[in-house]
Amino acid sequence: MQTYILPLYSILALLFSMECCFADTVALYDKPMVLSVGMDCCSSQGDKKATACEKCAKKGCMIIKEDGRQKVKAPLGLPNLEVPADNPMTCGKIALGKKLYFDKRLSFDDTVSCATCHDLRLSGTDAGAVSTGINGQKGGRSAPPSINAAYMDTQFWDGRAPTLEEQAKGPPFNPIEMGMPSHDFLVEKLKGIEEYRKCFQKVFGGEITIDNMAKAIAAYERTLLSANSPFDRFRYAGEEDAISELAKVGMGIFVGKGRCITCHQFTASHALFTDNNFHNLGVGMNEEDPDLGRYLVTGKEKDKGAFKTPSLRNIALTAPYMHDGSEHTLEQVVEFYDRGGNPNPNLDGAMMPLNLTPIEEAALVEFMKSLTSSDIPQF
Repeated sequence: MQTYILPLYSILALLFSMECCFADTVALYDKPMVLSVGMDCCSSQGDKKATACEKCAKKGCMIIKEDGRQKVKAPLGLPNLEVPADNPMTCGKIALGKKLYFDKRLSFDDTVSCATCHDLRLSGTDAGAVSTGINGQKGGRSAPPSINAAYMDTQFWDGRAPTLEEQAKGPPFNPIEMGMPSHDFLVEKLKGIEEYRKCFQKVFGGEITIDNMAKAIAAYERTLLSANSPFDRFRYAGEEDAISELAKVGMGIFVGKGRCITCHQFTASHALFTDNNFHNLGVGMNEEDPDLGRYLVTGKEKDKGAFKTPSLRNIALTAPYMHDGSEHTLEQVVEFYDRGGNPNPNLDGAMMPLNLTPIEEAALVEFMKSLTSSDIPQF
């Protein structure tokens, strides 16, 4: 296997300022590129901007070609991210996706953007038990993190969207979230904005469509990779003092007595902290009308009350916890698992009392805090 880290100018610093960059729609690794920096993501400038773009490359987010496929080079602790062949990464597409992600005009009343519920400072969550949409309406579930969402096999708590592209088509048309009445309505609204008309023409070579809007947002979200936490430096870089002694005890409980690693997995080479599967923990199943989760997608009895295993990366930033925000602190989460969840007919077989001591519970919390990435401030 040959891996090429190509002489192309990366994106991260550009993307995480509120400015945009543009490059032709050829794949990023085809040739060196000089990106322009400006509020118009569809303009290009000359070599005078090369210095700024070279600074971006130092941030460590690079598109690489590996085994003939385009990938995003991941930070320490994560595997390189495969890019789907039908939505290749380009600087122009990523910049357009970023603009769309932060633009409240994607909602009916111009009050809600993707970033409203997926705040990058909170690992792409919103600190609410459930999310708030237009007109102050409350949804039924908490906002899953958008950071590292690209590593999930499916999207949403119930896995109803198979890709980031399909997920991006959902919230704008949810009457509680962003409230757009139809695809055509949103397309016409975006067509009324000159900047977007130019951007879509430059990036996709055609008019604005919902599919291309979703592709641009998904391309941007594939740059939202976060790792290089104290845990990663301890586990994968051999820095013995990267985590505290209590966190090391917690790591032992995580893989041993606590059996957390059964679903929140990590390996010798990387750590996703999810099995990308669905489990019934009993969350909310003691309510009169419980959310049935994955069952609403599959109709299978075994999926009643099952929800996707979230990653634990940056977990200290994403309170409250569970799909309904019912656990407010990490301490409460550990207590929930320690008692074996909430009994119900479909409770996952792995859920059983753990009999942890107070010190073991504290160590588990300390370990989970070590999963907070050092790169969050640059988002």
